[in-house]
Amino acid sequence: MISRREFLRTLASVAPVLSGLGVCLSEPHWRRIMSDADAGHVAASEPLAEIIRQAPLARFWTSPALGAAGCSGCHAKDTVTPGRPYVHNGRPVKCLLCAHGCLIESGQRGRCRARMNVNGELRSLVYGRPVAINVDPIEKKPFYHFLPGAATYSLATSGCPLRCKFCQNWEISQAAPEDYRSAHVPPEGIVQAAQSRQAPVIAYTYNEPIVFAEYMIDIARIARKGRLRSVLVSCGLMREAPLAEMCEVLDAIKIDLKGYSESFYRQVCSAELKPVLRTIKQVARSRSHLEIVNLVVPTLNDGDAMLKGLIDWITGEIGSDVPVHFSRFHPNYQMRNLPPTPTATLERARDMAIAGGIHYAYIGNIPGHPGNHTCCPACKKTVIRRRGFLIEEMHVKNGRCAFCRQKIAGVWT
Repeated sequence: MISRREFLRTLASVAPVLSGLGVCLSEPHWRRIMSDADAGHVAASEPLAEIIRQAPLARFWTSPALGAAGCSGCHAKDTVTPGRPYVHNGRPVKCLLCAHGCLIESGQRGRCRARMNVNGELRSLVYGRPVAINVDPIEKKPFYHFLPGAATYSLATSGCPLRCKFCQNWEISQAAPEDYRSAHVPPEGIVQAAQSRQAPVIAYTYNEPIVFAEYMIDIARIARKGRLRSVLVSCGLMREAPLAEMCEVLDAIKIDLKGYSESFYRQVCSAELKPVLRTIKQVARSRSHLEIVNLVVPTLNDGDAMLKGLIDWITGEIGSDVPVHFSRFHPNYQMRNLPPTPTATLERARDMAIAGGIHYAYIGNIPGHPGNHTCCPACKKTVIRRRGFLIEEMHVKNGRCAFCRQKIAGVWT
């Protein structure tokens, strides 16, 4: 089996001839490339020492060296004696960005590979280092109830805190920053590039964007001043404080609710379900538009009991108006042994969701299926007809059904 690093080296050798891929963001060409229609993956390695040298101080972390940080924040209660200092042999830091809460020794990284303890300070190895850039329709994310038909200037860095065995973007999500070569692109450079491509939306996507939270927040703040929207495609594993700050600058957030089972999350994603549910509830309470995606994987999360549990939780905790997408699984990464999700399975999931009270339930990754369309929950007529990622018909006017005037949940202007 080819290793990840061998794959990336091979990709680097053929990158220049790949359509839509393989543009290296190296100085002094990044300004031209950021507006190039063929911008895509960056495939070449870069010395780690240089990345560390340029890495800015991260946010959302603590350490014993910080005056306000008590060791109770880094250790289990039974290992800390109240009133007595905890003796450290090194200079560890605790990352407070995602639910993993990695305790990182000096010279080591968190599970995401994107954040590193450098001499007792947590630094971001991916700030300003996008490795994939494309202009996508917003429906590809997928967002069906947020500015339908809009173009999104989409970017990603390397890294992810999850280890999903079915990951479609594993080449970057499971990569380390040094596996790619990328010149530093400041936040304003991303905004300028999006404006030059006439994309009204910037999307943080492909890998798990919370690993470049600082970069994302800085871009989104500048984008808002330029009247651009920002959307996040996420696994939902972030902690409350970082998420609260993200919600202040993000206009829409799509969360992948990968299954409604702790065992599924642990065995397939090397993560926990509970933090994801908390994230969804927090986003639902914010001003950010929310959509949920469930990738339906044959034999693993496609049973009636798990689907019903997921649907009941959404209607009970979030409400009936949140769009829910049941997407088709395609064999990839470490799950090439399973077949694609049968259409009938996705239709069953959608039928269960509608019967369970979800107003906007969709079938994803099957272009042309009627389950791609948006129907009015009142008169049942089709108000948005889609073919793939294209809008064929639009009958939503001022946020309401053009036929019966029922309000259609979403952001339309």
